[in-house]
Amino acid sequence: MATVPSANPDNRELVEVFESQQESEALVIQGLLESNGIESLLTGFDNPQDILPVGGVALRVAADQADEARAIIDAYHQDSEGEGSDEEQEDSSDESPSNV
Repeated sequence: MATVPSANPDNRELVEVFESQQESEALVIQGLLESNGIESLLTGFDNPQDILPVGGVALRVAADQADEARAIIDAYHQDSEGEGSDEEQEDSSDESPSNV
């Protein structure tokens, strides 16, 4: 009988660093972490995501990388929020009449 490979072969303690109802958002964060050298495990809250993708997902990383992962995620969210503010300012400046 074949064995299923473990998602955590080193048996390291994993801690949750991010959760979302949107799998696509979690995949973006997972890619961000991996591009910074942090391996992560995507797990579903209620159901296996490949069978019934509902209920939200969580990203888990090795406990010794959790602080670094959280800092990367926080920086990403701050950058994302900052871009939204810039767009709103540009939009509002476009609406103001230039010749009064």
